[in-house]
Amino acid sequence: MRAVWLKEFGGPEVLVPGEAPDPVPGPGQVLVDVAYANITFVETQFRATGAGPFRAELPMIPGNGVGGVVAAVAAGVDPGWVGRRVVTGTGGSGGYAERVAVAADGLYEVPRELALDDAVALLADGRTATLQLGAAEVRPGDTVLVEAAAGGVGSLLVQLAKAADATVVAVAGGARKLELATDLGADLAIDYREPDWADRVRAAVGAVDAVLDGVGGAVGRAAFELLGPGGRMVSYGLSSGSWAAIPEELAATRGVRLTRALPTPEALRAATLHALTEAAAGRLHPVIGQRFPLTHAAAAHAAMESRGTLGKTLLETAAAGRA
Repeated sequence: MRAVWLKEFGGPEVLVPGEAPDPVPGPGQVLVDVAYANITFVETQFRATGAGPFRAELPMIPGNGVGGVVAAVAAGVDPGWVGRRVVTGTGGSGGYAERVAVAADGLYEVPRELALDDAVALLADGRTATLQLGAAEVRPGDTVLVEAAAGGVGSLLVQLAKAADATVVAVAGGARKLELATDLGADLAIDYREPDWADRVRAAVGAVDAVLDGVGGAVGRAAFELLGPGGRMVSYGLSSGSWAAIPEELAATRGVRLTRALPTPEALRAATLHALTEAAAGRLHPVIGQRFPLTHAAAAHAAMESRGTLGKTLLETAAAGRA
């Protein structure tokens, strides 16, 4: 089968297409013919330095989220899975390939009303957005600031916060991204590349009740300063390269809570199912801004690192047209 190999850490060019043996499902596993693989920003950081939540020895096939059709099952696994459209995680590696062997108990069947590519776009980002919104305890009438509001997670957070009857302040970089955030329902969209962006937010809405921080660094720290007493800040990403690193003591003196989602296996599954259900019902719309052939994974990573992408970036195999 065709796959993308990572043999050394470095720039996008270290992602090299090649051949790999077809995986064979072991006990409790199924074989999936992959149509789409998602790319997360964390994967670009891992590719560059080896740092992150993934632990694997090189050479390896990267990729942690896929969607496709179940082609075969191992002994003891319900044969009724064969032919079903599914999305699933791979455990951190193996996703940039035409086939994967994955645990049957980690499968999510894609609802009939939902396109497979949309389901793949929601697999990681949908559950992340759902968990972060819950951790921020967003309530009707709150003013919520969403960072990186045109990204995979941010674009979903804008929609989920609006559905919770909040006023949404979207911050993103560039006119295209601000336009997207507005189209998704944001009440105010501000370019955080402008030095006075936080002052403009404060002038427009005053203090905010919740910050959903997927950027970290200076942007996250500036967003923290916009919180009023009783505010909540959830930091879930560091696309800037570093966490916002707000001291707990400072937050306490301002009457602000720093909180995180608790991604237990049960919470992750419930959040994933919620996102898929909402999308199937037409209440949540993933934004797929870019698609690349599987063998162009290096170009996909480069595009994401350029900060010019919108929403989700997907890799497609030849099976995409048949799924």
